[in-house]
Amino acid sequence: MANQRREKIMDLLREDGSAKVANLAKLFKVTEVTIRQDLEKLENDGLIVREHGGAFLKNVEDQVRNFSLTHQDNMDKKGLIAERCLEFIESGDTVILDSGSTTTEIAKRLKGMKNLTVITNALNIAVMLGAEPGIEVIVTGGEFKPPTLSLTGQKAADFFKGLNVQKLFLATAGISLKAGLTYPSISDIVVKKAMIEAADITYLVADSSKIGKSALASLGALSLIDYIITDEDIDSKKKKVFEEHEIELIIAHKKK
Repeated sequence: MANQRREKIMDLLREDGSAKVANLAKLFKVTEVTIRQDLEKLENDGLIVREHGGAFLKNVEDQVRNFSLTHQDNMDKKGLIAERCLEFIESGDTVILDSGSTTTEIAKRLKGMKNLTVITNALNIAVMLGAEPGIEVIVTGGEFKPPTLSLTGQKAADFFKGLNVQKLFLATAGISLKAGLTYPSISDIVVKKAMIEAADITYLVADSSKIGKSALASLGALSLIDYIITDEDIDSKKKKVFEEHEIELIIAHKKK
């Protein structure tokens, strides 16, 4: 249990950048003493830096300075998923791009497109597409999360009230039939819900390593989304289960 809790604490810090002992104790329903012991262990492992009343992720300043994201694993699969997403984006669309490494890969491939409006809570995506003459970029407000270079919280969620956009490309940390769509950070839940409500069609973009996993906070059932776009390494049993529940999978195949 301690190892699982520390893993989830690290997931949260990789998402938010920092956390308070009191908040972590409430979140994990343990004492503050237990959380301090967890943080001490993580600091000894060289992963975090403790401060009075909390802790922050090591090297987070360098990441922000270099405008680099923390989640850089499975980039080949994320690239394939991004390529597949382009089939569903066309001139004249207004799309929401969620923050994340897979959605960043989508943004890279939108360069050169014409007559496109992109709404995003990701500052790296806004900077990447902001100078593109054929793309109008609209950025939400909200609280800044350094490791994900994103904006979050109620103000970010409020931005989407009254909007009606064609397509949303949504990121996630874990997908399962039982837990649904899950995320390491509670502050993101209100933003993701608001994005889904504003979009006609929601494409969940997630590499196969996230399927069957669950993070700390649940957004809700998979019925909230219309399609899952993933790579061909998805387990055949999981693929069958999704299909039995009438969840439409779009597979990004490797180029032959």
